[in-house]
Amino acid sequence: MPNRFLTAGCVALLYFASVAICLADSPAPAKSTKGSAAAKARSTSKKTKGTATSDAPAESTDENRPSSKSGGLEEATFGSGCFWCSEAVFQRIKGVESVMPGYSGGHVKNPTYEQVCTKTTGHAEVVQITYDPSVISYKELLEVFWKSHDPTKINKQGLDKGPQYRSVIFYHDDEQKKLAEFYKKELDKEKIFSHKIVTEISPFKEFYPAEDYHINYFNNNPDAEYCQTIIGPKVNKIKRLFKDKVVKE
Repeated sequence: MPNRFLTAGCVALLYFASVAICLADSPAPAKSTKGSAAAKARSTSKKTKGTATSDAPAESTDENRPSSKSGGLEEATFGSGCFWCSEAVFQRIKGVESVMPGYSGGHVKNPTYEQVCTKTTGHAEVVQITYDPSVISYKELLEVFWKSHDPTKINKQGLDKGPQYRSVIFYHDDEQKKLAEFYKKELDKEKIFSHKIVTEISPFKEFYPAEDYHINYFNNNPDAEYCQTIIGPKVNKIKRLFKDKVVKE
């Protein structure tokens, strides 16, 4: 898409630059309690530089786009730290039909949260997103993904540490792989973030839904400490950055 990238790609990169500035000016988040109080709650509740490239891979049109779900819906799987945060963010994006927190990328079948927390299963906390590509594109979902966490940290988001919190994209087809790899490379080349992006890009294999008490966590527990200090500010930031893409509440 040579000419389209000059309008869509450049705008996306310029938008990333403004977000990087916004993130840099944001106050440090309150101390995370996910590993202590929140974990206990779980168990008890059971600028673009130079000329933009024209090599951006084009997404399929609605007419020839392969569908992974009935009704023309498609799936995306992202890991961006705590899946409570990721779920709350993507639930508020137009065109997203459902968001399911769970585990992916490991070698243990049907893992439990407690097993994943041992850091030995290989799984990441992820969200499986079902979305309508006629409303929101995969490229736009990637924007939300990269802007809603720090993709330059290895196995760490805030005070949540471990391989289960790694930044990862599990692609469902070659088109998703090409788009993820392309924009990761472009963001690094344009130095949108102060450090190199470490987001893992791997083929999707299996997804295991999280336990019931993790599902819809932010909406069900708005007064919980982790929701107040970590998830709430992140959701509010996404609402500011994506005013045209956020569902009105």
